[in-house]
Amino acid sequence: MTYIAHFTAKHRVVEIEQHSIFIWRQESGEVDKELLANKIIRESSIHFFRLASGDNYVIEQNDISICVRKALPFSG
Repeated sequence: MTYIAHFTAKHRVVEIEQHSIFIWRQESGEVDKELLANKIIRESSIHFFRLASGDNYVIEQNDISICVRKALPFSG
């Protein structure tokens, strides 16, 4: 099944927020927001903050926090 999530990401130093959506597939079961947050960091947010900060900061995964606002099945 395909899902869509609305999320915000914050970095502990970079003063910009990522407001975005994330689409993923999972076999079944409920959405585990902690696992989803880690997936968003690895596949989206770390790249966003590296792009936004240029060479000014070293961007590490553990410096990013994710808030999943909503996650729903998606058939788009």
